[in-house]
Amino acid sequence: MRVSVIGGSTVDDETAADARELGRVLAKRGHTVVCGGLGGVMQAVCAGARERDGHTIGILPGYDRADANEHVVEPIATGLGHARNGVVVLNGDAVIAVDGGSGTLSELGFAGVHDRPTAGLGTFDLPHVHAVDAPADAVDYVEYQTR
Repeated sequence: MRVSVIGGSTVDDETAADARELGRVLAKRGHTVVCGGLGGVMQAVCAGARERDGHTIGILPGYDRADANEHVVEPIATGLGHARNGVVVLNGDAVIAVDGGSGTLSELGFAGVHDRPTAGLGTFDLPHVHAVDAPADAVDYVEYQTR
């Protein structure tokens, strides 16, 4: 399954550690990580996934694939700026949000509109976002919801 991981582009060490562990769990269970391809949660989740030889896809806001963080295996340049947020969500079968700001909130909106099962780890409290306490809980939730 492809899982879109969304979250803050700048994060503290604890949030980065959670995102990295999320990447490890996703890869260990055979899932592909889809993200925005840049820093913060995106970089940490990709780093964790690559530690377990997982596949990572970065949907970039700009025109240059070289802008992707070093852990993205498959960078996709869109030239769409923040409008790429919908593309990030649509390319996952489920969504996991870690932390986040306004960009994450827009992605959570797309997740709700497009009925993507969504788990949230320290993120916005929204009716369609299932709050979890740990990275493995987030993966458990989206796996169960996509059966």
